[in-house]
Amino acid sequence: MKRKLASVFTAVFLAAGAFIAVHAGAATGEETRLEKSATDIDSDAGKPNMEKPIVQRIENQFNVTDAQIASLRKQKLGYGEITIVFALAEKLPGGITKANISKIMAMRNGPPRMGWGQIANKLGFKLGPVISDVERVRSEERHEMMEERSERGEKMEMPERPERPERPERPERPEMPERMGR
Repeated sequence: MKRKLASVFTAVFLAAGAFIAVHAGAATGEETRLEKSATDIDSDAGKPNMEKPIVQRIENQFNVTDAQIASLRKQKLGYGEITIVFALAEKLPGGITKANISKIMAMRNGPPRMGWGQIANKLGFKLGPVISDVERVRSEERHEMMEERSERGEKMEMPERPERPERPERPERPEMPERMGR
């Protein structure tokens, strides 16, 4: 009887662990994608003449002011993180308000410090739409950059693909000795 109970307990424990691992992995993948998009926005903003277009893109997409962006910059946030904050706040009742931004920043800064996925979960929505909003800022900003370059007559070159190494020749198969007794 004790063995059966221990087996059932072990099975339930393992199933719960697997469930948690699968769902934690999915959230981690989404958070990783979101963090990469934010880092890409920050990287682009660091390029010459790119900060202003990125700020304008954020202002247009989220209908915010330069002062709202500057307020978050004073809190040492990059433009990618600012985009995430606005995308999260936009989904809350009332939209992008000072109270909603403060609520998100309080969760982010802690204690306990929360990840973007945890914040979205606690606020009652999924991270996917937030990722889409952040990626939209970056893709439209890159589109504008390409248009600007083409207007100036600069040629947009595709990065070179690295050469593929040649496949090694297949070794010859050794001949099989004939079977005896046939």
